[in-house]
Amino acid sequence: MDEIAIRVSGVGKTFKLPHEKSGSIKNLAINFYKRNKSFDLQKALNNISFDVKKGEFIGIVGRNGSGKSTLLKLLAGIYEPTQGTIEVNGKLTPFIELGVGFSPDLTGRENVYLNGALLGFNRKEMHSMYKDIVDFAELHKFMDQKLKNYSSGMQVRLAFSIATRVKSDILVLDEVLAVGDASFQRKCFNYFMHLKRTNQTVVLVTHDMEAIRQYCDRAIMIEEGNIVYQGHPEEISQEYQKLFALEVDKDKTEYKDDKKDRWGTEKIKTTHSHVVVGDEQIIISAEFKANENVDAPVIGFIVLGPDGKNILEGNTHRLKFDTKPMKKDQVLKIEWTFQNVLKNGKYDLTLAVCDQSLVEYYDWFNKATTFNVNKEGSTGGLIDPQIKIPKFAVT
Repeated sequence: MDEIAIRVSGVGKTFKLPHEKSGSIKNLAINFYKRNKSFDLQKALNNISFDVKKGEFIGIVGRNGSGKSTLLKLLAGIYEPTQGTIEVNGKLTPFIELGVGFSPDLTGRENVYLNGALLGFNRKEMHSMYKDIVDFAELHKFMDQKLKNYSSGMQVRLAFSIATRVKSDILVLDEVLAVGDASFQRKCFNYFMHLKRTNQTVVLVTHDMEAIRQYCDRAIMIEEGNIVYQGHPEEISQEYQKLFALEVDKDKTEYKDDKKDRWGTEKIKTTHSHVVVGDEQIIISAEFKANENVDAPVIGFIVLGPDGKNILEGNTHRLKFDTKPMKKDQVLKIEWTFQNVLKNGKYDLTLAVCDQSLVEYYDWFNKATTFNVNKEGSTGGLIDPQIKIPKFAVT
């Protein structure tokens, strides 16, 4: 157990949902004396087992109602498991129900000190942190207003800013942290990157597959209370996206759950891909054909290295490039270029096209093509950028 931060063994959670309603004092009194109260059983989790190693950043994904929130509350000790055990090796801090203990009739400033006290800080410690907390939350103009006048997003930002000051061995983070405008979201994700760089043990629940790919060492997917997949973040993010491909187009017979290399609703389909490798630049070209009328799609690529890991990726959404709607049988051609910083080796290219919501994938094509990089004098490093020596002197 020395190398394990969290061990979840055969955990299940069942809730009892009573049939009797107690909407009044009279009904409450009547139901209290009933001997045979009827209820339904709702199984939220079923025989869940996994380990989280110390220093591991693990992601948990799943659709709404899959059991993610229940699992988080079990890890945090808010719920007790109906069966199985959870062992935690170290101090665990849950960033789940942020702002619990906030008082709506107190100001933001007063709530900072109140929430800090609940987290175990004394007034002197909170006074030394106060400016950093407010700077992070970006709520300078609102700190002397009552909390009941804050939006829900503002309250979460303030609570998150306080919670980041807690020193802990294990952090359990909910996706609700990525709130606010682009600037604050960037701060949240910079904080995640800091946790990763410092080998903090983190359990992150999110619907954001880019966060799963970027930060996580491993991921778990839960569906209907069961672990259905666990493994490499890229594989899990694809399995999660396939759920929505099935949901969007359930009548498609072409889709098969065991299609690992290609899947999607096929409203748009990849028809051609090619990679030109030069010593200084790499050019990726691709063509896509519409099988029906669709709104402006998002088109992207991923380059996978010799070890199968994601090396780099790009898409029109991230590059803020506006595509155009497509009519049936129209063909879209696109090129991407980037500096050839890849070291010598064999690489696989994945292509993807989806709708603007990034939920419905028309075509996800793993290993659409393969290419080789073979440069003279390539280094043994992870990447091989062009390096110059602008200055050299012997004195």
